[in-house]
Amino acid sequence: KLQIRKNCLPSTLLTPRADMKTAAVVALALFEAVEAFQAPAQFARSATVAKTSSPQMFKEGDIGVLPPLGVWDPLGLIETRNMARYEVMEIKHGRAAMLGFVHVILIEAGARFPGYLSPSQGLKFSDMPAGCFASLEALPTAGWLQIMITTCMMETGYFLFEAQTVEKEPGDIGGSFWIRYDDPEVKTYKLNIERQNGRAAMMGILGMIVHTALGQDALYPIVSK
Repeated sequence: KLQIRKNCLPSTLLTPRADMKTAAVVALALFEAVEAFQAPAQFARSATVAKTSSPQMFKEGDIGVLPPLGVWDPLGLIETRNMARYEVMEIKHGRAAMLGFVHVILIEAGARFPGYLSPSQGLKFSDMPAGCFASLEALPTAGWLQIMITTCMMETGYFLFEAQTVEKEPGDIGGSFWIRYDDPEVKTYKLNIERQNGRAAMMGILGMIVHTALGQDALYPIVSK
């Protein structure tokens, strides 16, 4: 029987009435998740068109269709859903998971930016805890607002990246700054590496979160805290 230790969760989650700060942080985090991890509206609107036309099929040799599973569709979604939208979401989730996975490794190793995270509150980067849940609660609400706004700007193409459109290949949001490969074999190889690393990272960051929720170390769950 699994038991979640109390000391691994934010204290406000263990009380009947959460304070306004925690409520705001959770609300902003959920809103950001909806904005950041949903495929662009163009793909959502094209779902109706996809249902009336022939479905997008996958075959051996396509990007992301790799051994040992190949074309793996146990729920039969390929014939009923707009798979272009799902492909964009997989790439976006994978990229975010890779960043999150590396981030956990760095903060657990003690890496911190110099200076203040919140000068008004006297909070330094070095004061931030390393735990997945502890760091979530320690971040000021204003910091979550900045993250949300920046993410929305990147998502819509107003900051750093270009917006994903139906005319572009899935995940092609880097504009002229990204490396382009003329050799089709090299391009396919690189894109498959990204897809596989993203899938592994999604499993990895999920495992870290579960380990932390169970009161264990995010990187070394066999060692009890």
